[in-house]
Amino acid sequence: MKRIKKGDEVVVIAGKSKGKRGVVLSVLDKGLKFIVDGINAAKKHTKPNPQRNEKGGVVIKLQPIHASNVMLYDPAAGKGVRVGVRKLEDGRRARYFKKSGELVEI
Repeated sequence: MKRIKKGDEVVVIAGKSKGKRGVVLSVLDKGLKFIVDGINAAKKHTKPNPQRNEKGGVVIKLQPIHASNVMLYDPAAGKGVRVGVRKLEDGRRARYFKKSGELVEI
């Protein structure tokens, strides 16, 4: 089971965006990299393409960030917390915050 999934709120723990929070938009490379909203944005200069009706100019493109540089955000603790996986009584597996022991979601 993946520890961080699409739609989770994460906090950056290393790099130029350290301390910023964002929502995971997509998961790449089998869970090793994430596209996070507002994090690791780069400006890309593009040429106009009339066949696709694209204008030229500077476009802001979100770059992937490695999984080792983000932690799942715990709203109760107010910071990034490590995540574990435990089995529930009915046999399902669920993610939980290791600090508080609360389930992330079911």
